[in-house]
Amino acid sequence: MELAQERDAGTNVISPAGRVDGSNSAEFHESLMAALSGDDSRVILDMGGIDYISSAGLRVLLLLAQHLGGSSTPFAVCSLAASVDEVFRISGFNQIITVFGTLDEAKAQLA
Repeated sequence: MELAQERDAGTNVISPAGRVDGSNSAEFHESLMAALSGDDSRVILDMGGIDYISSAGLRVLLLLAQHLGGSSTPFAVCSLAASVDEVFRISGFNQIITVFGTLDEAKAQLA
């Protein structure tokens, strides 16, 4: 799994790539938490590079959402692949975490 990051005008865009499952969910969690900054006004997780996510990966996203919610930092995910979007819908995560179709939509709505 790889993780890229871009900061722009207070928006922290984190872009993971690969698979997220039980074998790397702890590493995924650590990487996401390390990518956060106290200066982040908004956090967007661009999931366009994720082709698979298991329940262990969903748990990481829930922990991230709870962490950011505790600090009142707006958080959203975007660019879900069809298979990942299906997992989000079936699990109800699209009701827990704000999901946008594209990064541009997420930036515009969270601005």
